[in-house]
Amino acid sequence: MLTRSDTIFLVAILATSLALGPALAHAFEFPNKIALSRDEYFIVQQIYSGWNRIAFVLLVEIGAIAAIVAIHRHHTPVRNAAALALASVVAAQVVFWIWTFPANTATANWTQKPDNWAQLRTLWEFSHLAGAVLQLIAMTAITVALLRRRSDAP
Repeated sequence: MLTRSDTIFLVAILATSLALGPALAHAFEFPNKIALSRDEYFIVQQIYSGWNRIAFVLLVEIGAIAAIVAIHRHHTPVRNAAALALASVVAAQVVFWIWTFPANTATANWTQKPDNWAQLRTLWEFSHLAGAVLQLIAMTAITVALLRRRSDAP
């Protein structure tokens, strides 16, 4: 039978995995997209229409990892690894809101081509690369937290 902690870890790892997938997709696309011409880049960017739905997964991820930190607050090895995972997910969101979202807004989600599109592309691509690294750290840290649990943990 699954304990409360088991269930929350399962949700956290599933949500983190689901968030890591799109993040890694952006990272793997980077070398091919960064040198595209303006018209090619704007065409390719249309594949992201609707990707904002991943926000639900991010909310579940943050909630589940925060619950792990709270439940294991007295078990330092688990708490610290989970806190690193949480900090990484939050940092990925900070990167998104400071650099990615403004680029999306300035281009009307890559449907309008402003004069500074190349600068916006650079911000967008590198912010997604940073987000991928942060999500990978979160996945690693939450896995380490799971492995550090004691059999008598809650």
